[in-house]
Amino acid sequence: DGHLQGFLAISDSIKPEAKATVRALRNMGIASYMVTGDNKRTAKAVASQVGITEVFAEVLPSLKSKKVQELRGKGHIVAMIGDGINDSPALAEADVGVAIGAGTDIAIEAANIGLVRSDLRHVVTAIHPSQKTFQRIRLNYRWA
Repeated sequence: DGHLQGFLAISDSIKPEAKATVRALRNMGIASYMVTGDNKRTAKAVASQVGITEVFAEVLPSLKSKKVQELRGKGHIVAMIGDGINDSPALAEADVGVAIGAGTDIAIEAANIGLVRSDLRHVVTAIHPSQKTFQRIRLNYRWA
């Protein structure tokens, strides 16, 4: 009869620890970018909820790795966090690829680090020892 009879909206839920993780990274001096195939409106809404200001939306899976190359070309050290087959080329292209624990096998294979659990806070946990190790290496070079 031409009248709307119903409406259904489906979306992925935001991980509860996402906002705290983005905040912790920011406090460490690490900027967070969102690169997603989602439409601009959805991507910006999700990004604003977790505290991300740099959003690249409607990015085809084949172009996510190009976005990583672009950021690296600007002098950024890029860590890519992903969980799906669509993220695999970008995980491999990044300086450090981090696969979420519940991700696909191909994403885990493409990444340098695989998180056992699907808890984003473990990204921060993984960064701390690497920063300390790098500081120790620099200190040792000074003494050598």
